[in-house]
Amino acid sequence: MAIKESEKTKAIELRKKGFSYVEILKSVPVAKSTLSLWLRSVGLSKKQKQKLTEKKLASMERGWLKWKQKRVDFVEKTKAQARADVKNISARELWLIGVALYWAEGAKEKEKSVSQQVNFNNSDPLMANLFLRWLREVAKVNEEDLVYEIYIHENSKNNLDKVKKYWAEKLKIGINKLDRVYFKRNKIKTNRKNISDNYFGLVRIRVRKSSTLNRKITGWVEGITNYCGIV
Repeated sequence: MAIKESEKTKAIELRKKGFSYVEILKSVPVAKSTLSLWLRSVGLSKKQKQKLTEKKLASMERGWLKWKQKRVDFVEKTKAQARADVKNISARELWLIGVALYWAEGAKEKEKSVSQQVNFNNSDPLMANLFLRWLREVAKVNEEDLVYEIYIHENSKNNLDKVKKYWAEKLKIGINKLDRVYFKRNKIKTNRKNISDNYFGLVRIRVRKSSTLNRKITGWVEGITNYCGIV
């Protein structure tokens, strides 16, 4: 009983000094319900309450940062395992990847445009580079038949040099090949987020005299859908 009284006295003294329940329990190992009973009549000054609030917020932030790092580690581990799944990509697999990319992002033939050339639009440099590799290695397109065009919002005109440099570096081409720039007219009211200094528009990769290639891609897409039974 004497031990309990000494623990109670110590707990009250620590509380009066502004210690939190968690901190007190480290020095006074009793049940939290017991501690709460002992300290319910112990008042704290405004300064002590503020200090405890600051400690609580700091603890919450540490917990959040720990959770965030744990999540980052988990995501990176998952991505690393997924990257390992890919290993080697065969020529046939690269061919199918390019067809699927164009199916998703390329210009298709229409009734009023039966001679549609190969046009591939995207704002992702990785995807653009992958399609360029497909054009060069699979479709055997000559470099001189590749045309590059930039599409950006008109309020980004002042960043045009920066935009050209960005795409030239990402696509590993001469900046002189990016002389065709088209500006999109902005709406008066917009909630778009992609008009900041980190906005580089999108690049269009066009292949000269490529209507036959476009028709082949259409046929390959039809072959994929037929094989998968989704006609």
